[in-house]
Amino acid sequence: MKVKTAFFVAMICLGSGFPATGLANPKDKEKSSGGQIVDSGTFGVFVNGHRVATENFSIEQSSNGSIATSRFKTEPGLDQAEQTSELQLTASGDLRKYEWKEVAPGKTQAVVQPNETFLMERSMESPQAKPDEHPFLLPLSTSILDDYFFVHREILVWKYLGMACRQESGRVSCPIAQRAQFGALNAHARSSLLVSIEFTGKEKVPIRGVPQDLNHFILKSDMGDWSLWLDDQFKLVRILVPTDNTEVVRD
Repeated sequence: MKVKTAFFVAMICLGSGFPATGLANPKDKEKSSGGQIVDSGTFGVFVNGHRVATENFSIEQSSNGSIATSRFKTEPGLDQAEQTSELQLTASGDLRKYEWKEVAPGKTQAVVQPNETFLMERSMESPQAKPDEHPFLLPLSTSILDDYFFVHREILVWKYLGMACRQESGRVSCPIAQRAQFGALNAHARSSLLVSIEFTGKEKVPIRGVPQDLNHFILKSDMGDWSLWLDDQFKLVRILVPTDNTEVVRD
């Protein structure tokens, strides 16, 4: 796989910053200034071929890091569920802060922040409740792979590109079947996990009936394998989760 270097470098630097609100101390809030939106849009979530939810997302990059925001909401006619997240990374790709909030049907919220050499998650059943603390002996380089927010998988692939690919004559090439492992944290489940990603090559994939040449990556974990397809700008186009009959497609 070969792509133009300029956009690739911008994407890899996205392993950089994200602001949080609510549980976070206001003086700790650190937003990037003069940022550039490097990806935004919506993902449709389909189960057994029926659209059940939509994720709206945006990723902004600056010299200070990157901010990824997301809103997940079920479709009308289904049980109401809505959640938001904000992910903040440093310019080197370490976790600065991660927060998710339940908008409906409840008001649960949580924030994950570095605490010296490990990560601390503080969760509350409501904004007025006392936070419960959940320490994780995980490094700051740990990736967030939370439930409901598929944009986190796109960011993880960008980290893989930075680890497994190389630049040659102004281009970037990625070897086929080279696997890289990552430590990750699922804040909803309050659990850590080990995942791996490998690139399997380019494939012609039908997206809403139109064939597209996409880059295929496999995300492996104890929960099963996910197939992810990205275009030549490394934007996530499709996810397939065979074990759950779930498909995620960029609108």
